[in-house]
Parts: sequence; structure tokens; C-alpha cells
Amino acid sequence: MGELMAQVSDHGGGVRSIQVPIPDNPLGHTLVYLVDTDRGPVLVDTGWDDPTSWDTLADGLAACGTSPDGIHGVVVTHHHPDHHGLSGKVREASGAWIAMHEADAALVRRARSTGPGRWMSYMTGKLTAVGAPEDHIAPLRTARPLARVPGLSPALPDREIVPGELLDLPGRRLRAIWTPGHTPGHVCLHLEEEHPSQLPGHGRLFSGDHLLPQITPHIGLYEDPGDANVTDPLGDYLDSLERVGRLAPAEVLPAHQHAFTDAPARVRELLAHHEDRLTGLLTLLAEPLTPWQLAERMEWNRPWSQIPYGSRNIAVSEAEAHLRRLVKLGRAEAVTGTDPVTYVAVD
Repeated sequence: MGELMAQVSDHGGGVRSIQVPIPDNPLGHTLVYLVDTDRGPVLVDTGWDDPTSWDTLADGLAACGTSPDGIHGVVVTHHHPDHHGLSGKVREASGAWIAMHEADAALVRRARSTGPGRWMSYMTGKLTAVGAPEDHIAPLRTARPLARVPGLSPALPDREIVPGELLDLPGRRLRAIWTPGHTPGHVCLHLEEEHPSQLPGHGRLFSGDHLLPQITPHIGLYEDPGDANVTDPLGDYLDSLERVGRLAPAEVLPAHQHAFTDAPARVRELLAHHEDRLTGLLTLLAEPLTPWQLAERMEWNRPWSQIPYGSRNIAVSEAEAHLRRLVKLGRAEAVTGTDPVTYVAVD
């Protein structure tokens, strides 16, 4: 498994990865995978929609002996812009199909139909409901709607990834595994082929953001504003983690950081991490707290005062996802009559 060039790695068996940069993001890059098939190369994810990212993807494809106009298809693990962002440009260059799970395709359709004004109104209402302070909400109330909010016009997929089924990749056995949690339609992709280096295990797994070697992926909320159903994304994530652990692939090819082995051990680490976090939140919930107040008190990778504005929105979404899990488990409950709603641990 050698380096072809600075940003391209050969993983053997007709699978290579390209490091496509994510601008102004500590993650650094997305690992975009190029998989050879009998009908031409297929990409797993594409990277962020940015000129430098596009040039890097094109240079990486050239190092692999192809180009954007030679791509046969794009398989998207989930709708986030560092994975799906360049899919439209790849399709414009090549006519490639774009495949995505229906739950995330629905989010793409919603994003494309949501005007900036409606988006800001939705965010204002959501932040008010979780108890965000007025000085955090005020910029949304007073902001002039932009012509385009970044990420609100992603490419529409034209193929559906059906969980449990093999994708239409001639000469390959690539099976979709539905792994909701990070997003409702996140999928991992199981390459049901013997590992090129004869590592023990069952094929290889393109894990997207579901299973990363050193990062715990964000678990957030993606409800439609008009949908009254209460989801449990953390519960979904933990269930699908266990499913991937039982699969026991020989190697995991994630979308960030680096390839790794022993997926079951990493799954156990993540399950233990979330159980520890839920237990720690119960200590914080000895007194009634709104989701915003809980987020302020949770442990993050930096003090709350240093977390940027946009990242605070993501943090409170994760806090709410953890609250929903605790409520579903009967370990916490909403305090009747509070507005915004507060939650407290159940003795």
C-alpha cells in the first residue's frame, strides 16, 4: 500500500483514496475513494465544493490515470457538504449517476427548496425552543437574507441506495449498510471481496463518518419543521454501530483520518464513550436544564466561551440528541410546564 503522490494512496485491489481539502476546517480533508469497476471508475464521496478542492480532486484522479470526465458513478455516504459537495460538478463533467439513501436525498430536496429567509426563521424558532439566549438568536432576527446560504443547493441524486442490496457496480460486490445517526440516511458500503493483503476479516468497509479511527462523529437532529415525530438519532447510531461491529471487516476505509483494522474494538470504544457521556449528563441534570444550558456545561474540545457561533448550534443539537436518548431510556424527563422545556434526571 504505497503513496502514489502526496494526496493519493493505493489501498490495493483497485481501490485508491484522494485527500480532498476542506477549507478552514480542523478535519483538514475528506478521503474520497476511487473504486475501479468493469464500467469505469466510481467515487465514494466527492469532497467540499470549493475551487481548490475541485483542483485537488482532479489532480488526484489524474494521478490514478483518469479524470473527472471519466467517472462512471458517485456513491454518497451521506449528504454533508464535505462528502456530497462536488458531486454535481463530477456529474456535469462526466454524466455520472449520483446515488444516495432516500432519507438523506429527502434532506437534499428540502435544502434546495428552502429559501434563506425561511431557513433563518426556522433556526430562530429552533434556538428559541432549546433556550438559546437572545444575544445568540438576535443576529438571525436582524440578518438580511443572503442570495444563497452555503450548502442549500447541493446536487440532486438520481439513484437510490437501498439498504442490504448490492449497488450496480459491474465486477464488484459493494453492499449498502444503513447506518443512521450522524445523518438519517448515512450508509456504510461493504466491499465483499477478499482483502488484497489477506488480512483476517470480512472484506473492507467504506465507513463514511460512521466509524472513524480517532474521532467521535457528531450526532445531531434533522427533522422537517412540519414533522411532529420525535426521533432518537443517538439510539439509531448506537444500534448501527453494533451492526457494523458484528460485520467485522478486515479493514475500515473511513472518510477522514486514515484506514484502520479491528472495527469491533473501535465500536466498543465508541459505545463506552457514549455510555460514559450519558452517565455524566445525568449528573449535570440533577437540576433542571434546557438543552442550551446542558450544552454550555458539557465537555467539548474547547471551553464553551471559545466555541464559534455556528459550532454552538451544532453542539446544542448534539446535547438535544443525548437528552432524547436519556428520555427514551427513562433516565431523564421533561419538566412539565416549562418554556423553554427543561429536563431533569430521574432518580
